[in-house]
Amino acid sequence: MVKSADLHLHTIFSDGTSTPEELVSQSKVKGLFCISVVDHDAVGGIERAARAGEKEGIEVIPGIELSAEWQGLEIHMLGYFIDYKRPSFIEKLDSLAQTRVERVYKIIDKLKQAGIDLEPESVFDMAEAGTVGRLHVARAMVKKRITSSTFEAFQKYLGERCPAYVCGFRFSPEDAIKLIKGVGGIPVLAHPYIIKHDELIPQLVDCGLMGLEVYYPEHTQAMINYYLDLAKKHKLLVTGGSDFHGRAKPDVSIGMIKLDYKFIEKMKEAKNAA
Repeated sequence: MVKSADLHLHTIFSDGTSTPEELVSQSKVKGLFCISVVDHDAVGGIERAARAGEKEGIEVIPGIELSAEWQGLEIHMLGYFIDYKRPSFIEKLDSLAQTRVERVYKIIDKLKQAGIDLEPESVFDMAEAGTVGRLHVARAMVKKRITSSTFEAFQKYLGERCPAYVCGFRFSPEDAIKLIKGVGGIPVLAHPYIIKHDELIPQLVDCGLMGLEVYYPEHTQAMINYYLDLAKKHKLLVTGGSDFHGRAKPDVSIGMIKLDYKFIEKMKEAKNAA
């Protein structure tokens, strides 16, 4: 039997709705051998997932998904096999979390300009103890019946080029790569097709990018083939994952992407060689 992995899972420590323990339990049901918790700018769920993984016989790779900004666009950088307990790293994440809070207030102001009244507290209540993001805003809009779904909230208000879109991270993709490599991690560009700027990839390779998230629910087979070729051209590692958020994105299921474990073995080789 081929061992498989899902390397893109979110918990309640960012904008997912599952606890780390629930993620592990659901992963076992789906027949996964290996997973990675990659919460947005947060690492609070990793240790709990690792403990649950030990009990269930599932390998948990410590990871993160950092949010960066490039020419007004939001760029996500995945980091795998990170030393997530390093104090300087935690300090930087605290700073990024505060930037996310500031962004929510800016989004709320833009919604108000568009004639939509949404209380900031309703968004922070959705986030609970996790880092706050646009998906929390979308969920708050659904709860208040401003939109019928989170998809509609992004399509009408929160997505790029929409009335309430705010990036504002003041953190570049190069900064994200440097931060991940500084804690012994492997930096991987998340869902490259969503960015729609492949010319950025060679620049990031020059800055230390080590991988591409090739296998992703929104990538067609033609896109997968294209990014496999691009990864080969630039000698990049290949990763993949479902981008599971639980009830927050009901159309995406855990294990929707099952990555062959041979790709994780190549990641481990690269880490050991670094």
